[in-house]
Amino acid sequence: MTKDKDSTVRSFHFVYIMTLIFVTIIQFSDESEFVVDMSKLGLTHVPKDLPPETKVLDLSQNNISELHLSDVSFLSGLKVLRLSRNRIQCLDVSIFKFNQDLEYLDLSHNRLQKVSCHPIMSLKHLDLSFNDFDALPICKEFGNLTQLNFLGLSATKFQQLDLLPIAHLHLSCILLDLEGYYVKENEKESLQILNTEELHLVFHPNNFFSVQVNISVNSLRCLQLTNIKLNDDNCQVLLKFLTELTRGPNLLNFTLNHIETTWKCLIRAFQFLWPKPIEYLNIYNLTIVESIDEEDFTYQKTTLKALKMEHVINRVFLFSQTALYTVFSEMNIMMLTISDTFFVHMLCPQVPSTFKFLNFTQNVFTDSVFQNCNTLARLETLILQKNKLKDLFKVGLMTKDMLSLEILDVSWNSLEYDRHDGNCIWVGSIVVLDLSSNILSDSVFRCLPPRVKVLDLHNNRIRSIPKDVTSLEALQELNVAFNFLVHLPGCGTFSSLSVLIIDYNSISNPSADFFQSCQKIRSLKAGNNPFQCTCELRDFIQGIGQVPSEVVEDWPDSYKCDYPESYKGTPLKDFHVSQLSCNTALLIVTIGVTGLLVAVTVTVLCIYLDLPWYLRMLCQWTQTRHRARNVPLAELQRTLQFHAFISYSEHDSAWVKNELVPCLEKEDIKICLHERNFVPGKSIVENIINCIEKSYKSIFVLSPNFVQSEWCHYELYFAHHNLFHEGSNNLILILLEPIPQNSIPGKYHKLRALMAQRTYLEWPKEKSKRGLFWANIRAAFNMKLTLITKNDDVPT
Repeated sequence: MTKDKDSTVRSFHFVYIMTLIFVTIIQFSDESEFVVDMSKLGLTHVPKDLPPETKVLDLSQNNISELHLSDVSFLSGLKVLRLSRNRIQCLDVSIFKFNQDLEYLDLSHNRLQKVSCHPIMSLKHLDLSFNDFDALPICKEFGNLTQLNFLGLSATKFQQLDLLPIAHLHLSCILLDLEGYYVKENEKESLQILNTEELHLVFHPNNFFSVQVNISVNSLRCLQLTNIKLNDDNCQVLLKFLTELTRGPNLLNFTLNHIETTWKCLIRAFQFLWPKPIEYLNIYNLTIVESIDEEDFTYQKTTLKALKMEHVINRVFLFSQTALYTVFSEMNIMMLTISDTFFVHMLCPQVPSTFKFLNFTQNVFTDSVFQNCNTLARLETLILQKNKLKDLFKVGLMTKDMLSLEILDVSWNSLEYDRHDGNCIWVGSIVVLDLSSNILSDSVFRCLPPRVKVLDLHNNRIRSIPKDVTSLEALQELNVAFNFLVHLPGCGTFSSLSVLIIDYNSISNPSADFFQSCQKIRSLKAGNNPFQCTCELRDFIQGIGQVPSEVVEDWPDSYKCDYPESYKGTPLKDFHVSQLSCNTALLIVTIGVTGLLVAVTVTVLCIYLDLPWYLRMLCQWTQTRHRARNVPLAELQRTLQFHAFISYSEHDSAWVKNELVPCLEKEDIKICLHERNFVPGKSIVENIINCIEKSYKSIFVLSPNFVQSEWCHYELYFAHHNLFHEGSNNLILILLEPIPQNSIPGKYHKLRALMAQRTYLEWPKEKSKRGLFWANIRAAFNMKLTLITKNDDVPT
């Protein structure tokens, strides 16, 4: 088969067969396991290992030459069988007698010459076209196919009553393959088709049209002719062929596909069809050859409503453009579509036009089209997609006299608007405007029709929507997807907005006030933006949760975090952040309250534990140590000078001087007392520290009087600190008189701790026990101390 033939079949199947396929297959969409596709495998026979539950079997485009009963008999549930483009020459239909559910059988593009008849009662689609039949393969058994709605046939010759066995069937479509049909000299054949709504005739793609069969059809509504090749000589043959076919009053739709003709013959065909009852005329894949000259065309009264011409190729390089464009511009029909052609212009009708719909998609129209045209007052829809329009101002100017224009589509052009005066002129009737896929910037909002309700601006170069736009109060639907917007616009400018499409922009922090300002919004599509998952986004996410789920389209799949990196790819619905971290006022109050509580707690602790006293002690200790570091190293290198430093209250001095000191010095224990060993000129604290550091032991005489002496506590504090600093056990506690626990001030918790943790020597009242007391005192000095006494160091 030729390439043109393949294209013909594809076109036909798209229009007719695909619908039937979908109807048949859709019911098996839930049972994909019952579909077997073995096409294009080079098979020479039907495989024997097919699943018995198979319902859809595709064996097309193989090398199968024969079919046997055993090939399909076990497939009792088979409903669809495709065997097109194989090498089958003969078929006994009775092999399908066990396939009682078979509805779709495609045997097209084989080599069939003979078919033995057997009724398949369930059959709805039977395609025997593009085979090698000499006569139409119709037998009386076909009359029992009461469910049949599509029938494809091939033949090289006809007899008038060939289709009589199926005359009573009400078919939806008949396909007649006439590629092999040849003209008989001095013999005119005829064929009567009684009942079908659609008739598709396919002719040889390379031969000039010469078929002279008289075909009559009852109740025909749609007629399609494919592969028509004409010149000025055989043009009349086609028109004569169409005479009988177009006679019926029910024919509404006429399609010519893959037609090659001269301009003169095309005009003659238009003139022939103009008075016919046809309402819709479609011409696809038209090629114009030879020449284009001015031809007379009478626009008589017609029932034709729409002419559609798609994909026109002009092989005429020098021609009168006026002759070409005038034929179309003056047509007295309502709808005209001329798309994918070479047209560079279209003339303004010379008289008030009946056009309500014009579609000139994919031409090469420029800004000059329809300028100053006041004869298109009835035009309601104008489509100028994919042309060469550049100036939006001129597009608006073009519409000023199109008083009925409601829909304007100028997408996929190169439109710009670089003026800033905002004095664009538009007809006030436009309600739908498509400006998508241009190169428009923010200034486009200053050049728009005042009453537009639906505005499409997607795929442009818009970075922001001006807030001072005041002429779009009627706008209900706005599409600004695929731009460079960084903010979600509010509805202050668009008070009637109900649909907003703003996905694929650069919006990172959409306004949390959007849903409040856009109370009428019923559809928002804002996904696939680089959302920054920060505190600013939290309120917007909460706003989404407060509107009905159908309002925010593609939620949550298309709404994901892009920043920060740790949240990238996280759906917005899964992004959570605490209110404390996002509310600055609340954070300040929380920190303030926490700080206040800490301050109160510290103050209470200071009062209870006398922290200032310990801080003062630590300060004085630090100052003394700092001064000590400034003393030369040689001066610091010394040995201990005293066995013990005695700390006591002045009220207990009598016992110390009369009892303790004499007994210790009698044992050659050298004692350091503040009244005889403190160095004049130094601070009391410094003297205390020096005495403690120069003494092997520190003796503390504890009594209620000691408790009341602050200087005693100084000495105890520094001695205890020296205990940890030197790492030695240098404290001796003597309890002269019992001290009640409740008499020790709370700030002297150091004394409480020492009395609770360390062993102390209690001065006995009985003289008999004092011997043991002095023995324990002497035992505490268990180290042979070498004292280097220097008279200048120890004052007397």
